Amino acid sequence: MSQALKHYLQFSDLTADEYAYLFTRSALIKSKFKAYEKHQPLIDRTLAMIFEKASTRTRISFEAGMYQMGGAVVHLTTGDSQLGRAEPIEDSAKVISRMVDLVMIRTYEQTKIERFAANSRVPVINGLTNEFHPCQILADLFTFIEHRGDVTRPLDCLKGKVVAWVGDGNNMANTWLQAADLLGFTVHVSTPSGYEVNQSVAGVSNSHCFKVFADPLQACQGADLVTTDVWTSMGYEAENEARRKAFAAWCVDEAMMAVAKPDALFMHCLPAHRGEEVQAEVIDGPQSVVWDEAENRLHVQKALMEFVLLGRL
Repeated sequence: MSQALKHYLQFSDLTADEYAYLFTRSALIKSKFKAYEKHQPLIDRTLAMIFEKASTRTRISFEAGMYQMGGAVVHLTTGDSQLGRAEPIEDSAKVISRMVDLVMIRTYEQTKIERFAANSRVPVINGLTNEFHPCQILADLFTFIEHRGDVTRPLDCLKGKVVAWVGDGNNMANTWLQAADLLGFTVHVSTPSGYEVNQSVAGVSNSHCFKVFADPLQACQGADLVTTDVWTSMGYEAENEARRKAFAAWCVDEAMMAVAKPDALFMHCLPAHRGEEVQAEVIDGPQSVVWDEAENRLHVQKALMEFVLLGRL
């Protein structure tokens, strides 16, 4: 019996129970990978990856993951696939989704991926948009659970925790708020004036899932996890100089980590600019788990692709 079409366009598309399953499944898939044990539930399935934004981790993790699960990959870049330029997005979706089993899109406006999904016969996964980056937060939460929890009861260790978000009110911040709302933790948000999180974009109904701090040091007080991102995301390069000035006090440094909990972790979705959004001593220090976090994109996305195609196994 075929399951209903399931897209993954933003973090709020899945339930807490589905996330519990995904985290446990990710742990199993990762353990098989580490043991060189084959895990190929997606033999003869094809993933189309459409990139309108450049990518390192997203491309490698999705492409390697699909091959490792026995599937095939078609890779389309901006020149091959300009969504909505050569032909309407709706037409592209209708054609591409007749030829593949799964589509991952990394693009600019969230509306593009939503229009594609509305006309697709197959599941569509958000590999990053201006508004959301759900696969990254999926990896970040799995990394936290690995280090501070139990993968057999993955949501227990997230309840009541505090995540400090220091920096831009961007797609990562929006997605952290959705995750907090759904999974029962709190985000301390500190952004420079003019770069706040847009609550209507994040779509968070529970205002108790986040607190706003003008001072980034205060936001880090008592945090279980401190995390940040580049000051200038892709597509905003023209604002680079203005942002460099505005964000000068929002560099995650040793003082911020010192006021967080003694066992607090540091995360960054990468690429990182040492000396800008984070001190080298922090990202290369003992509390940093950025390399585990980067690797875990592979494992959680394998679990996600398996789930949207086959359901629970």
